[in-house]
Amino acid sequence: MGSPNKTVANKLSVKRFIDTIEDPQKRQDCRTLMKTMSRLTGNRAKMWGTNIVGYGSYHYRYASGREGDLFLMGFSPRKQALTIYVVAGFSRFPRLMKRLGKYKIGKSCLYVKRLDDVDGTVLEQLLEQSAGYLRKTYG
Repeated sequence: MGSPNKTVANKLSVKRFIDTIEDPQKRQDCRTLMKTMSRLTGNRAKMWGTNIVGYGSYHYRYASGREGDLFLMGFSPRKQALTIYVVAGFSRFPRLMKRLGKYKIGKSCLYVKRLDDVDGTVLEQLLEQSAGYLRKTYG
């Protein structure tokens, strides 16, 4: 079945984690993301691992047999950039990506220096559509 997922939900304090962010702008951006993601998912924040704040969850099972649980959306205040997890990836959302603003991407990671660099409405649409895709695909 493969190795278990290393990043799992736990009972660590989200508030305590956010309060330890030294950069005041990044800390405020995280609080803004918390409100947005809570509203979009209807879920409370949970720590996933030691440095990811996630909202909601879904169970995945791949053809390879690997399966596990992951958050619908989440973020992590990394040193280089604020990492926003768009778990469905970006290739499904080309129009939104063109309108989003200033960012970099990884496989499922959206990297922004600060939330002001992106269009908040477009970011919300991206997160909402990603979560919708995950719910439809994985139930």
